[in-house]
Amino acid sequence: MALADSLCELADGESPFPAVVELNVGGQVYVTRHRTLVAVPDSLLWDMFSRSSPQELPKDSKGRFFLDRDGFLFRYVLDYMRDLRLVLPDYFPERSRLLREAEYFQLRELVRLLSQQLEQPTPPSEDSWPDGGSKGPPCSAKPRLAASSSSVTVPASPASSSSDSCPPARRSGYITVGYRGSYTIGRDCQADAKFRRVARITVCGKTSLAKEVFGETLNESRDPDRPPERYTSRYYLKFNFLEQAFDLLAEAGFHMLACSSTGTCAYASDQGEDKIWTSYTEYVFCRG
Repeated sequence: MALADSLCELADGESPFPAVVELNVGGQVYVTRHRTLVAVPDSLLWDMFSRSSPQELPKDSKGRFFLDRDGFLFRYVLDYMRDLRLVLPDYFPERSRLLREAEYFQLRELVRLLSQQLEQPTPPSEDSWPDGGSKGPPCSAKPRLAASSSSVTVPASPASSSSDSCPPARRSGYITVGYRGSYTIGRDCQADAKFRRVARITVCGKTSLAKEVFGETLNESRDPDRPPERYTSRYYLKFNFLEQAFDLLAEAGFHMLACSSTGTCAYASDQGEDKIWTSYTEYVFCRG
């Protein structure tokens, strides 16, 4: 504790690091106190932010210290370092990945706590069944026939499958994909349109459906603790290609029901005649 206290005193006085530190972790920005980053002796962050020269650490274009790690999971690492307690949401399927982050940052106690949680067996929930919450197991058990000397031929039902395992049922639902885009057109549309890339593709719908369809390409940083059966309108995708989103939805069995779009037009400048068109478009997809 004496070493940690001395580090905190240096952070407020002679330390080259500011008392409040800005971090860029995998594109996510965090602001925290220097004493929080050095709260766990012999950890990676303790080693990084106890150095005498901050110039040795990588920084982004805005001067924030850069860490090439999972920006979403780092919030739980930082929460642990604030009071040295592990508190996770009730619905948190990322424990294995968080354990990997704890090992990277050399947080031994956090590694021990997460390992204990992963070793405990978790009972299957209704949401873990393929049909997503129907009352009963995903596949009905086939009745066993008692052994006898005579053979019995049971005619196959037309709807039955030739294989013993029944295919997992997919839950039905809706997903809305939206984006805002803009482009510039010259005078009388004679010049080629200057398209700008789509800034962000948003995803609205049930949390479990969105995670099923988009997986690791889904950015949950704006609504990270949403339970699987709740709805959200704060997710967005980590890529900017609409066709890629459509392909993922089609592969998951969704088809488009409707789309709508609005647009506005304004001149790019008072001097020129180029017009900037801005639009917002939504696509509604359905399965089942």
